[in-house]
Amino acid sequence: MSNTQRQMSAQSVCQAVNSIQVPRRLVTSAWGGTETTVIETSRALQAEGHPTRVFTSLAMSDQISECIGDIEVRRFPYVYPFLGLSREELCEMDRKGGNLVSLALLRALLREPGVNLLHAHSGKRLGGIVRTAARLRGIPYVVTLHGNVFDVPDEEKTDLVKPIRGKLEWGRPLGLMLGSRRVLDDAAAVICVGRSEYEAARDALPGQRVEFLPNGVNSQHFAKGDGSRFRARMAIPESAKVVLCVSRIDPQKNQLSLVESMPALLAAAPDAHLVLVGPVTRPAYLARVRSQIEALNLVSRVHVIEGLAPDDPSLVEAYHAADVFCLPSMHEPFGIVILEAWAAGLPVVASRVGGIPSFVADGDDGLLVPPGDVHALAQSLKAVLRNFGLGASLGDSGRRRACREFDWSVIADRVLALYRDILRRHR
Repeated sequence: MSNTQRQMSAQSVCQAVNSIQVPRRLVTSAWGGTETTVIETSRALQAEGHPTRVFTSLAMSDQISECIGDIEVRRFPYVYPFLGLSREELCEMDRKGGNLVSLALLRALLREPGVNLLHAHSGKRLGGIVRTAARLRGIPYVVTLHGNVFDVPDEEKTDLVKPIRGKLEWGRPLGLMLGSRRVLDDAAAVICVGRSEYEAARDALPGQRVEFLPNGVNSQHFAKGDGSRFRARMAIPESAKVVLCVSRIDPQKNQLSLVESMPALLAAAPDAHLVLVGPVTRPAYLARVRSQIEALNLVSRVHVIEGLAPDDPSLVEAYHAADVFCLPSMHEPFGIVILEAWAAGLPVVASRVGGIPSFVADGDDGLLVPPGDVHALAQSLKAVLRNFGLGASLGDSGRRRACREFDWSVIADRVLALYRDILRRHR
């Protein structure tokens, strides 16, 4: 092959990244950071002329195919290879952390024409499916860790395996066949969205290519919204001070501490309201939250919205109805909702935990508090609500960073550069 032919061949590889994104599940009714990352990255790649689609399981959905955010999503039958699972346990695994297997998905990955790269957003058996398909096709694959491997507290791990504790697992041979334990070792690259997991992955995977690639935000989408309309819908007075939390309703996200901080907050800001928005991944936890709301006589001051679709205008309106955004998580790989709050110009109060301190500068574009410290949380919220200048300064700094560093166009360019380098090395 001549030098000219080699250059043309290399250019064609660089210009044609044809990928499939493979998350564990993807439904609008249970939207979170992983779903946002998959769809928004896909949209940005596709806008630059690189075909991208999503293959996933039918978990929490009965639609075999649909279009979400202009991205084709195909779903396939799956099973959890354990005996004796109840319907509620199956639903619990669908909602969070279930280690599923889908041979139909494997067949589809093998048959899809023109693909030159696979991108898994989960390890274990699903990652093994992606690994197997890539090896059989002779193409590279990458894996993104969304904070679910090296940076998971023991309490969270216990919660994840609770549905299968004591159950007989018949899927071990499948895991061995798919090489589930080799998913991270054999990947062309391992991507971490959180700095703490990135550092842990580098230590755990010597010799492997590990990349830190944070989540992003559609800064223009969140820049404008009708906050007054949201307040009217929720019967919140225009003069009220609103604290907003957008996150899965789950012990990990620790909305309970926000509810428990409200009495102290009301003492300083008598017109304060708390709005909790997010899909419910632990119904028993939501029951605890509601019980505490009633016990503290906060029914008229705490508003719970059990999830909003990513394209629902009410989501953006909620950010613009708020005076401060709070993410009080006990464990947080990244915290993509902080970027959404920044894009809307909101000051942020968040836990000093996981990946959050790696991108939130305490006192500059947010206030960080110890996780689980209700008193510190209330004090920081009061500081923002009572000091207009502080809130405005934090919100303005966050808005600038969201646009400059974290817009999806910036993040997608980094993803594309990684894909191209992997394809070049693979060739």
